[in-house]
Amino acid sequence: MRKIGLLVGRERSFPDALIEEINRRNADVIAEYVQVGEVHSDDPLLYQVILDRISHEVVFYQAFLKRAALSGTTVINNPFWRLADDKFFGTALVEKLGIAVPKTLIIPSRSYAEGIVPESLRNLKHPLDWDAVVAYTGLPAILKPHWGGGWKDVHRIDSLEQLITIYNQTGTLCMMLQEFIQWQQYVRCICVGKTNILIANWDPRKSHFERYNQVDQEIAEDLRQRIESDAIRINEALGYDMNTVEFGVRDGIPYAIDFMNSAPDFDISSLTENYFPWVVKKMADMLIEHALESSEKKSATKWDQLIYP
Repeated sequence: MRKIGLLVGRERSFPDALIEEINRRNADVIAEYVQVGEVHSDDPLLYQVILDRISHEVVFYQAFLKRAALSGTTVINNPFWRLADDKFFGTALVEKLGIAVPKTLIIPSRSYAEGIVPESLRNLKHPLDWDAVVAYTGLPAILKPHWGGGWKDVHRIDSLEQLITIYNQTGTLCMMLQEFIQWQQYVRCICVGKTNILIANWDPRKSHFERYNQVDQEIAEDLRQRIESDAIRINEALGYDMNTVEFGVRDGIPYAIDFMNSAPDFDISSLTENYFPWVVKKMADMLIEHALESSEKKSATKWDQLIYP
């Protein structure tokens, strides 16, 4: 019997429903919550697949998942890339793909950890040319950390003075400044397995649990096709099998606004009954498919090539 493990935090509605959906299918696969204590360097394969929903917040899980991958476990999303990606690189990558993105730049951190002395930073220009910064992105703009999520430390900037004031409060965070897209439509693509895309009407101006509710907008078919195609290309470039990709549509052009959500909110209270069943079904389909695949691995890293030639 092959095993699928779920590594989760506080959430319950999505993982409970997913485990129930997988187990009721009797597909020679069982799903359960991962149980992990001390991890040995020579641990055997315990799960064919692990769905990771929490390692971005728990460092111990990051080491465990990389070790599991070494044993042959398929981890979703890839634990190596997930620790290496950041929103600034992702934006530059998506721009290279020819997908519209807001004008974006990264800014040196305001403060540094103990032990970093002025001599450690002699390659940095000082002071920053703040006029050039805002001239590039325009105002208003969005200031946010280059890594992380959950709308933490995200600020709308309406003036140069406000930018400098808030920047001076960001501590050791590495911040990026991004053009504010004055959109006419906004959608969120729920993505499972890179190519399964559910385009949902979504309004970021609403409170958290209302963003999928009562958003009345029509999406033209040509726009829908472009959004779906762009979302697939983003997932394939990033290697994400679980993601949400947000687009703000300005003058008919979909701009990729937020597209690196490797553990997106799938709670039923957020997705609502309109989208929750689709996510559970598609995720179960994907995890079972991975669990039943041959243990031979397609190479993604050099050590992977040596172990699974």
